[in-house]
Amino acid sequence: MDTKAFKRSLQQSENYHRKGFGHEAEVTEVMKTAYQSSLIQQIRDNNYRLERNGVTIRLAESFGFCWGVERAVAIAYETRQHFPTERIWITNEIIHNPSVNQHLRDMEVGFIAVDSGQKDFSVVDSGDVVILPAFGASVQEMQLLNDKGCKIVDTTCPWVSKVWNSVEKHKKKDYTSIIHGQYKHEETVATSSFADKYLIVLNLQQAEYVSNYIIYGGDRNEFMAKFSNAYSAGFDPDVDLERVGIANQTTMLKTETEQIGKLFEKTMMRKFGPAQLNEHFLSFNTICDATQERQDAMLSLVEDKLDLMVVIGGFNSSNTTHLQEIAIDKTIPSYHIDCAERILPGNRIEHKPLGGDLVIAQNWLPSGKIVVGVTSGASTPDKVVEDAIDRIFERTTVAVA
Repeated sequence: MDTKAFKRSLQQSENYHRKGFGHEAEVTEVMKTAYQSSLIQQIRDNNYRLERNGVTIRLAESFGFCWGVERAVAIAYETRQHFPTERIWITNEIIHNPSVNQHLRDMEVGFIAVDSGQKDFSVVDSGDVVILPAFGASVQEMQLLNDKGCKIVDTTCPWVSKVWNSVEKHKKKDYTSIIHGQYKHEETVATSSFADKYLIVLNLQQAEYVSNYIIYGGDRNEFMAKFSNAYSAGFDPDVDLERVGIANQTTMLKTETEQIGKLFEKTMMRKFGPAQLNEHFLSFNTICDATQERQDAMLSLVEDKLDLMVVIGGFNSSNTTHLQEIAIDKTIPSYHIDCAERILPGNRIEHKPLGGDLVIAQNWLPSGKIVVGVTSGASTPDKVVEDAIDRIFERTTVAVA
C-alpha cells in the first residue's frame, strides 16, 4: 500500500479535519477552568519552589501539558461544540490521563472498545464523527474509517507525524525502520503501519542484541522468538538488517534513543566500512522537544537534595514512566500516582512501582522538615498537580506540627 498517497488523498477529503472549528473562545474557557491552576502559577513565579510548615515542594521547571497534548484536547472539545448532535467516537484515549478522558465521556464521546486486543469498529456508522488521538492511528484504521464514510478529526501530534515522515523516507530508500518504542503502544503501532520493513526495540539492551546479530550473526530462531510481535510480516534478520533507519516513539527516554542511534551508526560502520555508511544507515532527529524538555528538567531537579519524588501521570503514560526512571536511577524514593486521590489518610499512598502493580506504601512521608520533588507527564493538567500538592501539605501538617 502507498501509505503516503493514501494520507495525501485523505487529507484532501471534505470529511477530514486537521484543525479546529472556530470555537477557540468557548474551549479556552473550559480548559482554563478544568485544567489550569493558580497555585501552580504561584510556584512557577516563586522559582518553582513553595514551602509550608517545614515542607518544601520543588517543582520541575518543565512538566505537564505539552503543546501537542493541549492542542489535541482542545480540538476534541471543539469537535463536540461543532457536532452537537452527531455520534462522536475516539479510537483510543485522547491522551494518557484519566480525568481528561472522563471529561470526554461526560461529553458523550464514545471510546472504541477493544476485544481480545482488537478494536471493535462495528459500532461506527457512516456519517459518525471519529477523533484520532494525539498518538495517531494506524493507516489501516484510517482507511477503514474513510471507507465507512466517517467524518475524521485528526488530532495527531505534529511530532508524531514527523516520525511518520521519517519512516516514509526509510521505505522509499528500501531501509528497514528500527523503531525505539513499545510494540503495543498505540503510537508505535501507528508509526510501524507507515513502514514497509520494521523492527521494534524496547531498549538499549535489545538494540545491542540486534547489533551483535548484524556483526556476528546468530541463531535466527532465537532472534525471531525474542522479537515476536515486534517486526513486520516476512521480516528476515539475515536479509533485512543490511540497511537500517532509526525512528522512535516520541515518549521514550531521549538519552536512550540517542544511544541506540549511535550504536547502529557504529555497527553499520564496522560492518560495511566508513565509506559505505550512508548506503546502510539513515537517521533523522525525531526526538520530541517537549519530551526532551521534561526529561532535562527532571535530570536537573534530581541533582537537588530531595527526600522523595512524586511523579504524576497516567499509569499507561510512557513519558511519565521515563520521568520516574530518572528518579530511580538517582536512588530517590519515587512514587508514581495518576491523581491526588492516591494520597491516602494515615500517611499512606497508593502508587505504581516501575514495572509493577499498584501497591499501598505506609509512612511514605518522613516527619520533620522535608523536600519533595514533583513533576508530571505531558498528559497531566496543572489542576491535577495542584490537587496532589494540596494533599501532600494536608498530610504533612500533622506530622510536622
